[in-house]
Amino acid sequence: MPIQRIVGIVLIVVGLLLIYFGWQSTESLTEQAREEVTGRYSDETTWYLVGGAAAAVAGLLLTVFGGRKG
Repeated sequence: MPIQRIVGIVLIVVGLLLIYFGWQSTESLTEQAREEVTGRYSDETTWYLVGGAAAAVAGLLLTVFGGRKG
């Protein structure tokens, strides 16, 4: 298995974990109160969600397209 696909799988797992922790953070009482008052989540929660999504997409692309012989 090419190293690009292994890195891609690892990025998918890390991305999904970050999304999970970000989602759990959005469900907390303090985060919901902050979102009600300010209309947005905290920067940390946003970074978890955005970073997780970016890592998962990058991992998916590496898994699908990585390791092809040109």
